[in-house]
Amino acid sequence: MHAIALDRLPERRAVPRRDDTRALARWLLAPAVVYVALLVGFPFLLALYYSVSDATVGARAFNFVGFENFRDAIANPTFWQALRNSIVFTLVSQALVVVLGKAAAMALYTPFRGRALVRFLILLPWVAPISLGAIGWLWIFDPVYSILNWLGRALHVLGPDTWPIWLGQPGLAMASVILVNVWRLLPLATVIILAGMSAIPQDIHDAAAIDGAGFSRHLFRINLPLLMPVMLVALLFGVVFTFTDMIVIFVLTRGGPYDTTQVLASLAFFTGVQGGDLAGGAAIALFLFPVLAAAAIGALTLARRAEVV
Repeated sequence: MHAIALDRLPERRAVPRRDDTRALARWLLAPAVVYVALLVGFPFLLALYYSVSDATVGARAFNFVGFENFRDAIANPTFWQALRNSIVFTLVSQALVVVLGKAAAMALYTPFRGRALVRFLILLPWVAPISLGAIGWLWIFDPVYSILNWLGRALHVLGPDTWPIWLGQPGLAMASVILVNVWRLLPLATVIILAGMSAIPQDIHDAAAIDGAGFSRHLFRINLPLLMPVMLVALLFGVVFTFTDMIVIFVLTRGGPYDTTQVLASLAFFTGVQGGDLAGGAAIALFLFPVLAAAAIGALTLARRAEVV
């Protein structure tokens, strides 16, 4: 027998690059990274550039002014009122969204006749355009033909001399925009929490039932601890959407009456776009970033600790 030449032995083929999972992951993530960089990164850098200049609508040349726009914003009393309104608007609405979303998820978790229809109806506020929904609420809160006032008068909840002006009185205006924001974000929180409840193994519920755990014990000892990371994610999404949104405020109150519903996002829009002061509007908008970054870090840290526990 002739010895086989070593140079004739088949060489081991190198693993193609497309089969490398890490390289494949990078290629799959690249479009999303580019999309986020273009959609978020470029406007953010542009806002940074505007905030340290004297840019205005129609101006061809910009001059560097340093932190003057930030100092002007801090010296403006309306800015601090808008900041307080943003915090109240966000915290109150998200507290209601999380509590009501948990209750709705528990109600929709158990099978019953017509559950699919109820789920569809709950999702409608999130699927429908927010501007269209806000216009519908604008009709509901109409100072003359408000269905809430007529219904309250018919049910004898409102007295004969009581006719609330929902969007014209400071306290009622803030309550009205909070109500609309809860109506808008409740479907998202419900779906997220319902998905988390569906991921809990049924064996845990069966074991709790065998041990004789009642409703409250099952809720606070099993359900809520296991759902805490998911609920914190829902809370984080709600905080980001609420703190940066101005559509509800713009359609319903435009920040009134007397800036009692003015938030940072709407103040930045009115200052930079409608007022023509692009630099001032950009400076006000940039104050949203540290608040949202702190909220995101805090929520993710709590979610990670809840997962460890």
